Amino acid sequence: MNHDRQSRRRRIVLGALLIALAAAFIYIGWLEYVITSQFKDLQWSVPTQVYARPLELRAELPLSADDFEQELKRRGYRASRATQSGTYRRRGSRFEIVLRKARFADGIREPLSVRVVANRNAIVSLQDAQGRELPEVLLEPLLIGNLFPVRGEDRIIVPPGDVPVQLPAALKAIEDRNFDTHGGIDLMAILRAARANLRAGRVEQGASTLTQQLVKSYFLDQSRSFRRKAREAIMAMQLESHYTKTQLMNAYINEIYLGQDGERAIHGFGLASRFYFGKPLDELVLSEVALLVGIVRGPSYYNPRAQPERAIARRNFVLARLAELKVVTEKEAAAAAKAPLGVVPRVAGSYYPAYFEYVRRQLQRDYHRKDLNQAGLKVFTNLDPRVQEAAERAVGEELPRLDARQKSRKRRLENALIVTMPESGDVVAMVGGRKPQVAGFNRALDAKRPIGSLVKPVVYLAALETGQYHAASPLNDGPVEVRLADGKNWRPQNFDRVTLGPLPLVRALADSRNLATVQLGLEVGLAPVARKFSALGLDREPAQVPSLLLGAVELTPVEVAQIYNAFANGGKHRPLRAVQSVTTSDGSPLQAPQPALRAAANPIAVYQLNRMLAEVMIRGTGRAGAARLPAGLVTAGKSGTSSDLRDSWFAGFSGSHLVVAWVGHDDNSPTGLTGSQGALPLWSNVMSEIAQKSWHVPMPASLEEARISYASGLVTDPDCVQDVIPVAVPRGTLLEHTDECYPPDFDTLAERVRNWWERLID
Repeated sequence: MNHDRQSRRRRIVLGALLIALAAAFIYIGWLEYVITSQFKDLQWSVPTQVYARPLELRAELPLSADDFEQELKRRGYRASRATQSGTYRRRGSRFEIVLRKARFADGIREPLSVRVVANRNAIVSLQDAQGRELPEVLLEPLLIGNLFPVRGEDRIIVPPGDVPVQLPAALKAIEDRNFDTHGGIDLMAILRAARANLRAGRVEQGASTLTQQLVKSYFLDQSRSFRRKAREAIMAMQLESHYTKTQLMNAYINEIYLGQDGERAIHGFGLASRFYFGKPLDELVLSEVALLVGIVRGPSYYNPRAQPERAIARRNFVLARLAELKVVTEKEAAAAAKAPLGVVPRVAGSYYPAYFEYVRRQLQRDYHRKDLNQAGLKVFTNLDPRVQEAAERAVGEELPRLDARQKSRKRRLENALIVTMPESGDVVAMVGGRKPQVAGFNRALDAKRPIGSLVKPVVYLAALETGQYHAASPLNDGPVEVRLADGKNWRPQNFDRVTLGPLPLVRALADSRNLATVQLGLEVGLAPVARKFSALGLDREPAQVPSLLLGAVELTPVEVAQIYNAFANGGKHRPLRAVQSVTTSDGSPLQAPQPALRAAANPIAVYQLNRMLAEVMIRGTGRAGAARLPAGLVTAGKSGTSSDLRDSWFAGFSGSHLVVAWVGHDDNSPTGLTGSQGALPLWSNVMSEIAQKSWHVPMPASLEEARISYASGLVTDPDCVQDVIPVAVPRGTLLEHTDECYPPDFDTLAERVRNWWERLID
């Protein structure tokens, strides 16, 4: 009996052992599958690199010597004797620069030595090393992000040939001295750590090899438990059995966590080199390599920006250890220990999540998926970092001030900004919210909001195209009542609840008179107005309801930019684009549909409209913003305010740039701000910061200039300077004359005083 019991007990134990062994075998096999199926993607997938537009240097470019030096520093150029790639020397207004080898959309430029002279206002001359004049020099485009095909993360994959020789040696010396000989785990180090942990009763010490750190970073969480450490050790040994030490070291260099940039994790030494030092990894010197190696142990604790003294102490410890192990000489270590940290300030605009999302969508729209899955693609975009920074600064300066002015001070305002170059359709800047460096809801692309009076130029364009209206045409700014399909009566009102009676078309638009606009739109017809939206670039027609005439159509800021881009481009529609071109790893271009240029509106009607939009900036709802622009700069634009002051808009353009600004709340609650009070300050802030040229288009031969009274639309005495404005009308138009001189009416004068007072208070 006892023998049977013992035999049964042995069989149970043996069965349990076999089951445990089988489970362990299955578990190890599963880990083997994870290693072989996923890690190879990390090791060999080269991300798609996304670049901003290059800076085109040429004589008379409005870029001062100080600003030019800032552009060099932005690209990580170092001030020295200008003998190596990526260095420059400045002597007053003269620069000697060794430009790096760079990839552009049309090919590769080898390193190039140039001389640049710049004064306080502009670039004066460009020469090569032999003193020959150069018509143009391109500063390499900034790398603004990476699309990692496997994990969707932003990082810079650095091949072994671009890694400083000191980096692998330093990592071994500090993090894993037995890296070249162990099989994934260091048994002696484990025994030492295990004894300390058993004494403490918890995991206090680690003995992780570089391979184990790589496993933890790529496959595991950050928990500190014996179970996770066991899994880490198994996977480390499996990695060692599949890959060479060179491959593992390169994977570690490209994967390890080295800091945080807001919500973006800094993975890999390539991205960390750009983040901390603003230059490529292969240009780092010994002191900089030592700093990055030092912060591996604790990127937050040794953060060189937040804890510089702690970071210097850690760096110097690394240098001393390198000298002790003969990785570098004592003289080299001592010299490096005396060097400053060299960490560059965090550059505002170094990360562009809203624009980056726009690039993603256009890539998916215009290119085949199989083409985009290729490794090592280069995406060249139209982003202008200087314009983007101006847009982000405007948000940082204006929104806090607007928060204090809004109706409800319990909520903070949100915003969107888009800047385009109308002639090409290039989108050069985009802000998706009040925190431009934080990825999230992109209001520039996805916030559909009523556009208010931004609709009025579309209404007036439809009227001008009939040939029956011109800038001096009389409109009636009086009561309107419309019977709707449901039997109700619609009675719109002017914003100021005042009716002005007869007034010229140009004033109705410039002063944004609702009643005059509704009467004009009803005369033209709702159908032509709705069709005009499609012609101007909207992918759908809005509903043909009377409230359309006052902006009861919801558009995103980028859709508004598309419509107004056609105005700024003289009536020609060109699809907006963020992506300039895409090339493969060998420089071959990927084919994509070319944006077609087509007629969107009668150019003669558009010219007349734009002349009236210029009056918006002189006499109308945009004049407060025009006062902040450089003297003499001619711009054209329109404000927009939705019902109950929920949305504040402004869209306007110069001869070179179009800016669309929106301000509001995500929950659609009232802000208490009109378009002129909320969005216009953002718009004018951006426009005043970027290089502009005036809007100026030759008058078509079929038009002529007339000088009319702004108040009445009648041709009047030119000496009545307060009231006379020049307008474009069809040649041969018979206009009524008057001998009277109309001074500015009291309401307009009072509004001007109020706007002046508000600007003074601000």
